[in-house]
Amino acid sequence: MAQAKTFTAEEFDALLDFVAKRSYAMRNRMMILISFWSGMRVGEIASLRIEDVVDTSGKVKREIRLDAAQTKGRHARTVFFPAKLAAELQIYVDARAVQDRKQPFFMTAGGKAFTANVMTQHFFWLYRKAGYETGSHSGRRNFLTQLSAKGIGIRVLASLAGHRNIQVTMRYIDASDDMKRNAVELI
Repeated sequence: MAQAKTFTAEEFDALLDFVAKRSYAMRNRMMILISFWSGMRVGEIASLRIEDVVDTSGKVKREIRLDAAQTKGRHARTVFFPAKLAAELQIYVDARAVQDRKQPFFMTAGGKAFTANVMTQHFFWLYRKAGYETGSHSGRRNFLTQLSAKGIGIRVLASLAGHRNIQVTMRYIDASDDMKRNAVELI
């Protein structure tokens, strides 16, 4: 299977513009942003509950703790949200005004929790309808590739991704022509 696509800034903006004109625009935008800006796996995103993301005062946390049952490798880990993601998620949380903290963070059109498989399919079709042939790992690849391009070391990237082996992390990082151009200018 081919690796998931990494998006240019223009393609990412076009994806968000596409989603903004569709049903469930806010939810879908948040699902995309959490994927691209936190590097979480689709199964981890699907497993989120309100209490995972929002503190008792109603504010979005900057660091969330995923328990072992929520992760692929069955190892609990901390996910860090950048300020821009926390701000976007706060808008979503405030609009939903959910009182039940055990409720899924993202719900299907039918009002149920997403399963990892359903969310994977949802991402696939969102991307395809927007004109991109890729899958649910695109956000995760973008996250790691962008941080790598900004000089973040492989050990930090592996930890952020929840990888125990840096060889796995290295497969996620794309080397774009812009990255190569910038690299040679450092000589």
